[in-house]
Amino acid sequence: MNDRVAEVKTDTDGDLSVAQRRFSTRPQVLDVTLTIALGGALGAIARYGVSTAWPHAPGGFPWATFTIDVAGCLLIGALMVVLTEVAGRPHRLVRPFLGVGILGGFTTFSTYTVEVQRLIAGGHPFLASAYLFGTVGAALVAVQIGIIAARLLTRPRTRKGTRP
Repeated sequence: MNDRVAEVKTDTDGDLSVAQRRFSTRPQVLDVTLTIALGGALGAIARYGVSTAWPHAPGGFPWATFTIDVAGCLLIGALMVVLTEVAGRPHRLVRPFLGVGILGGFTTFSTYTVEVQRLIAGGHPFLASAYLFGTVGAALVAVQIGIIAARLLTRPRTRKGTRP
């Protein structure tokens, strides 16, 4: 046993002290952090690829960022259904890797706010407002569509191939 952990005393009931519980969770925090970082890097690379393949003119509607954010929200809705309702008990790092990491790195809500500011600064307040509220609305709808679609696609089938 590690000397630092062995030195920590327990109370009279045998419960672990706060210091020992905190120390014992650190390896799990580190692997989750590294998992999220790896997924985030992959998601950011994918986002960069889409944004460079689909640039927009200054003052124009940022379709690439809009599409990335809405698609990411659709995927997060579907992913959460699969992980919570279909997959049983997936490995504890699946959700941080796919949800927080890849999809968190892929969606660009920070870029979204910068683009709203640029549209306003460029003299396009109507377009900025449409983009500001349109992205949030479309993202919320996309999450719901992802949830509904995942549930429909993962429902059990009967013998004849129809769904119950």
